Amino acid sequence: MRSILRYREGALVLLALLGLAAGALLWWSDNASAAGIVWSVATVPVLLALFVEIVVALRRADIGLDVIAALSMSAALGFGEPLAANVVALMYAGGQLLERYAEGRARSEMTALLGRVARTAMRVRGELIEETPIEDIIPGDVLMIRHGEVVPVDGRVAAGEAAVLDMSALTGESMPQRIAAGAEVLSGATSAAAPFRLVAGRPAAESTYAGIVRLVKAAQESKAPIVRLADSYALGFLLVTVLMAGGAWWWSGDHLRALAVLVVATPCPLILAVPVAIMSGISRAAKSGVLVKNGGVFEALAGVRVAILDKTGTLTRGTAEVAEVRPAAGFADDDVLRLAASLDQASGHPVAATLVRAAQAAGIELASPSGVVELPGVGIEGVVEGRKVAVGGDRYVGERAGGDDPLALHPRDSVAATIAVAVDGRLAGVIVLEDRVRPDAAALIAALRAAGVRKVVLASGDRRAVAGAVGKDLGVDELLAEMTPADKIAAVHREAKFGRTMMVGDGINDAPALAAADVGVAMGARGATAPSQSAGIVVLVDELAPLVRAMAIARRTLAIAQQSVWAGLGLSLLAMVAAALGYLPPVQGALIQEAIDVAVILNALRALR
Repeated sequence: MRSILRYREGALVLLALLGLAAGALLWWSDNASAAGIVWSVATVPVLLALFVEIVVALRRADIGLDVIAALSMSAALGFGEPLAANVVALMYAGGQLLERYAEGRARSEMTALLGRVARTAMRVRGELIEETPIEDIIPGDVLMIRHGEVVPVDGRVAAGEAAVLDMSALTGESMPQRIAAGAEVLSGATSAAAPFRLVAGRPAAESTYAGIVRLVKAAQESKAPIVRLADSYALGFLLVTVLMAGGAWWWSGDHLRALAVLVVATPCPLILAVPVAIMSGISRAAKSGVLVKNGGVFEALAGVRVAILDKTGTLTRGTAEVAEVRPAAGFADDDVLRLAASLDQASGHPVAATLVRAAQAAGIELASPSGVVELPGVGIEGVVEGRKVAVGGDRYVGERAGGDDPLALHPRDSVAATIAVAVDGRLAGVIVLEDRVRPDAAALIAALRAAGVRKVVLASGDRRAVAGAVGKDLGVDELLAEMTPADKIAAVHREAKFGRTMMVGDGINDAPALAAADVGVAMGARGATAPSQSAGIVVLVDELAPLVRAMAIARRTLAIAQQSVWAGLGLSLLAMVAAALGYLPPVQGALIQEAIDVAVILNALRALR
């Protein structure tokens, strides 16, 4: 659609330019009447196209500033000033073409993401390698990723191999990264060295890059509140323009002054600069590894005053390691880990993945669970090898352990994170985990404060002793421990009284709070569906630094947008006053207004840098 519009606008610009040149030749040949006819004819197609746009907008109850352009061209033709009408038509069509070009530049990074979508993959079947549509790929399929190819689905590097990947499309990092055998690979990366085999982990539709593409398409169709705010100014600016034009005519008795005022107000930088700046900023954030779904969220990001941060997977790596298994009487270490890990195969929680990896690393064979019921962020229960197993926090497991208290196996004031396990209504043991704080977590807290965040809250489902150790190290303002998903939503609503809230999380249990916050940020590198869909912002890599960069980009972009609007409006109003006083004839006024429009659009494009 945008390419069609660009061709149409290009044709209108060409027609107006040819008419202007042909009329000028006739005028210089002392054929003024013929020149006037040519200039009028060249104006009419632009005016008709403009009328169509106005009618379509009015059907949406949208009164835009295009009405001023239609008034100025119509008035010029009606007042017998065809040259002024032709110049305004050229300036208007040229401004629209310039805006379309600027928007294309602004969307460049996001459009590049869409253009990298893989359609087929090379699937390995024994000795045969066949080209297969990515829709047919299922988890467990082995794919051959050749040099220069985009990884089509999320997966892991096959055993005995290694990969060198260009991650720049996802992270903005220009240097290729070496990925070891068994390590996770995100779709959208590009093979930068020798071919390697990838074991598919998710269907294509559920992979990271497919989710990114869906978010990009949604972001491209969005409209920021500041843009809507600019639209709301249209009626007021239209009224000011008409009153000033009418007043100039009434005061001076010269209809050309009224025409000059209308011409100078066409088109208005208010409707040109803002969308270009916002889309430029969103595109710049995408290049930094942060996908913003819409302009409204992007604006809100610039004004965040309270940051609520999840612990596991956000401030910590989220890939905790099993440090110790403490079995209860009658149970062995391996039994506790085997039953818990077998059940956790059915969970998408990061801690569940940790138990599964630990059991597999220990050579423990896992069984298939059945009858699984999970309470996100709290616990999971089901049947493993005919035995009823429950895995989760102390309270959750204690209620299913016949009164046995998991605290008997670990003190409540211990700073180690633990997972309790019950088997057949008895406490089977606790698994002690170690989850390291991210090395850039402290830098994030400092950057948030530097960005104007007045309060940083740590909200965790872990015990207070565990969460408190992390909170103390990072210096948060408030600690909220043993939080359920409902508790996190309540915290978001409670903190809203201090200003705009930002919730950062990565688990399914964080999804409701992400949706409730003014700005929900999902750590989406692992492809978690629920938080990525609920959040307005998705960090595409497993790092916190891109979020800090995105906040800085948002603040700078909003400053540029506001600067463009007020500078453009101020210059336009000064030119309108000069036109009303008779210092700017219509043709010169149109040229000056075009210079103002070009200036504000170029200024808005600074958000790309």
